[in-house]
Amino acid sequence: MKTASIVEIKKELSHKSYEELAELCLHLSRFKKENKELLTYLLFESHNEDGYIESVKGYIDEQFELVNTSSYFYIRKSARKILTHTKKYIRYSKTKETEVELLLYFCQKLKGFSPSIKYSTQLQNMYNRQIILIKKLVGTLHEDLQYDYKLLLEDL
Repeated sequence: MKTASIVEIKKELSHKSYEELAELCLHLSRFKKENKELLTYLLFESHNEDGYIESVKGYIDEQFELVNTSSYFYIRKSARKILTHTKKYIRYSKTKETEVELLLYFCQKLKGFSPSIKYSTQLQNMYNRQIILIKKLVGTLHEDLQYDYKLLLEDL
């Protein structure tokens, strides 16, 4: 089966009625958890971005509390998993401010994590890559926001 392009899908969706579109969305949400999460964000949380950021921060807090600290292998594995989920939630939002806010929070949690990440090269590299990404993103924001986020970056 050949997958249709976005343009073709958009054109076909314009010919559907409201009931057919609702049925298609519900059918799509049955297949993957990510589809359901995206629909949840679009329907319930997209109008309140601050609340969404706080809920994702709460998720990050919970996951960092569950990390197995018996070896750096498990810490690295857990940190990668948390970062992957955080980036997935960032993709739902599509706003640069949300991305910067959540990545900064992830880096703060990673830096303050005990045992320290300075004894693991891989964790240190993960942290440094995220800091570089944040610096690039901050450069694309409004000047007032740039100043605020640069202050937060200096603290890290």
